Amino acid sequence: MKLVSWNVNGLRACLGKGFLDFVAQEDPDVICLQETKMQPEQADFELPGYSRFWNSADKKGYSGTAVFTRQKPLSVVCDFGSEEHRHEGRVITAEYPAFYLVCCYTPNSQDGLKRLPYRMQWEDDLRDYLCQLDAVKPVVYCGDLNVAHEEIDIKNPKSNRQNPGFSDAERAKMTDLLSSGFVDTFRRLNPDTTGAYSWWSYRFHARENNAGWRIDYFIVSERLFKYVSDSKILADVTGSDHCPVELLLQA
Repeated sequence: MKLVSWNVNGLRACLGKGFLDFVAQEDPDVICLQETKMQPEQADFELPGYSRFWNSADKKGYSGTAVFTRQKPLSVVCDFGSEEHRHEGRVITAEYPAFYLVCCYTPNSQDGLKRLPYRMQWEDDLRDYLCQLDAVKPVVYCGDLNVAHEEIDIKNPKSNRQNPGFSDAERAKMTDLLSSGFVDTFRRLNPDTTGAYSWWSYRFHARENNAGWRIDYFIVSERLFKYVSDSKILADVTGSDHCPVELLLQA
């Protein structure tokens, strides 16, 4: 089973930059999208063979997630937890026979870390949610998680320390999650690989110079990891300031 996750930074824009060609070439079983920035009716495009599930933010043109899947899930749930987490279209959970798939676009802590208190609450609540799912069946958790976990996951760790996405607090929450029975699949398979990033600023020729951050993940329950045959970063794919990441699961 091939799963792809991609922050498209506006699906309508990405459709004009080769999104459908990418899907045709990769032919994934499941596509998880973040930052769709749209309502479902705002773009008309052909994607034969896929069921489409959307979670759009209340605020137009903001945030949003989607899951396109060849195998129809047993159930699909949008959002999670308390009311404060249910207005920005950030989570879709699709249940399959062997696992739960959670597509997530984690809130950014914003300049000056002004949204960090909310981000900390989000992290605790989402970890509890993932653990509740994991008690029923294994979990595949993917998306733009808006944190570079370790120094190896960012080009310039010293100058970025305490910036949004690389604050000590955010990194510690990722450590907490991975200590709760979950595996960062790419890093487990590639413990020493440097220069592996999934997001680059549009400024300062960052992508050209590979001055990036690894903030897009496939994380799985520890007991599911034995079925992971590969976890990739598709850094050559353009169309967004993020590139897609891919997980291959054995049947």
